[in-house]
Amino acid sequence: MCFGTRRPCLATHFTCVANPCYHARMVLGYHVILGLYGFWLPNDPRGSWSEFVWSEALSKHGDATKVDTRQSVAHKRHDVHRRLAARRDLKFPPVKLDGRQALAVSEGIARASELTGAPLWACSILPEHVHLVIGRFNDTAEAFVAEAKQRATLRLNAEGLHPLADARTLSGRRPSPWARGFWNVFLNDEAHVRTAIRYVEDNPTKDGKPRQQWSFVTPYDPTV
Repeated sequence: MCFGTRRPCLATHFTCVANPCYHARMVLGYHVILGLYGFWLPNDPRGSWSEFVWSEALSKHGDATKVDTRQSVAHKRHDVHRRLAARRDLKFPPVKLDGRQALAVSEGIARASELTGAPLWACSILPEHVHLVIGRFNDTAEAFVAEAKQRATLRLNAEGLHPLADARTLSGRRPSPWARGFWNVFLNDEAHVRTAIRYVEDNPTKDGKPRQQWSFVTPYDPTV
């Protein structure tokens, strides 16, 4: 699998991965991770996919800890106190979804799939981030993620469940519950698709939670 250049991101951003091989090889789908606000900071001591720390408050905790691996570093041994200290300097409390909020987010993701025509082959909604495997469709992964975040936020607002309902930005607006940007891996063959699906389906079990089943998820069919 070929990974391309990484665009810099802000304090609560994920790095977006741009693949120069996109046009050279057939992309079957995407494994994306949508982080909630405060999920993974650019100077996380475990490593990050960010090149810059734009927030002055966070920069005192060190430079960006960019790594080149695309493997998860979530369980890497690290200075937990340092990581938690940086999170305490965020403008707003880090977002953690409860069960009702996760259901609202799922409804937004389902609606985004409807509107964009993007097939969803796997989905796991965790308290601080969301894993999705998206099949190729007539637009970009960026377009689907933007729609999913918007629809999920609308559902949270409509049900009175926005996790930062009492917070306000300098402009007086309610802040987004999402980190900006997202993490993306292009899936170029059937083996990569199946590996990503298995990873997403198994992800909740790492925290002792059951696998998730969503009605909007469709089985991957390589013949379609």
